[in-house]
Amino acid sequence: MESLDLRVLADALAWKRAGHAVSLVTVVQTWGSAPRPPGALLAVREDGVVSGSVSGGCVEDDLIARAKAALAAGRQDPAAARPSLIVYGVNKDEAARFGLPCGGTLRLVQEPLQETAWVEQLLAQTAEHRLVARTLDLATGRVTLADAVRGQSMVFDEATLSTVFGPKWRLLLIGAGQLSQAVASMASLLDFEVLVCDPREEYAATLDLAGVQRVPGMPDDVVREMLPDAHTAIVALTHDPKLDDMALLEALKSAAFYVGALGSRRNQATRKQRLAEHFDLSAEELARLHGPVGLDIGGRTPAEIAVSILAEIVQVKNAARLRLAPTPGCITA
Repeated sequence: MESLDLRVLADALAWKRAGHAVSLVTVVQTWGSAPRPPGALLAVREDGVVSGSVSGGCVEDDLIARAKAALAAGRQDPAAARPSLIVYGVNKDEAARFGLPCGGTLRLVQEPLQETAWVEQLLAQTAEHRLVARTLDLATGRVTLADAVRGQSMVFDEATLSTVFGPKWRLLLIGAGQLSQAVASMASLLDFEVLVCDPREEYAATLDLAGVQRVPGMPDDVVREMLPDAHTAIVALTHDPKLDDMALLEALKSAAFYVGALGSRRNQATRKQRLAEHFDLSAEELARLHGPVGLDIGGRTPAEIAVSILAEIVQVKNAARLRLAPTPGCITA
């Protein structure tokens, strides 16, 4: 699950706490060129306010009307407040009416959000960088949570729906200079949790970006203590080997999906030789280092270099997700 879906759940929880009725809608199966993948999540409030998307806008208007009607029926008859299956695009005419491209089809599970304890627990667990499997019993509406493993897929068997929610993607930047601030600003727009570590007060003192957290301490200690997982990217941008190298040493031995460092090709070759000679890093671990960091787009300004860095991070992130993706149209996702 993308962190967008965690935001949908957070919005749904806030609405319920404010006294609103809320319905959750999950894409469970697609055929053709459906705009949103299985697992995509939408929350609909009783007054029609929405968070998230299940079709990129194709069926949302009709779906909002259905959800509002279901919530109203549930208030009148609690027995009616049960999950239900909705299908759009069963034929070309209906697909065209709802704007589904190429005769695409969507199967959705709609569920009135009754209890919120599971939402609170799921958000708390993913905030601790845990993978969580959420299972919905369509007959009763009961929700259970369990630990999930990386690569575990969404499963829908007509009776139960099991979806996997992962922690938010996070980016640790070593260094708080001008380039780091440009990367941090753009990464926040890409929905990364951004952390910045720089023990040099003259640099760190200028860091004042909304949503960006400064982490105190030496970079290698910070990397080691944060326990980087496969949702974590680490980029060293200080140009100071005393700071960058020790952080990279810890990062390259971790489960971080991306590790990069600023510097020319010559500097990177020297860095790898230095790390190989003085530290216990294998050839495989050194090969994980992206350097020079970023895609080669000829960037010169801090903003252009930041674009290249984040483009490469997103490329690596999405490639990892695609390797785990099933054949289009499968019930698993």
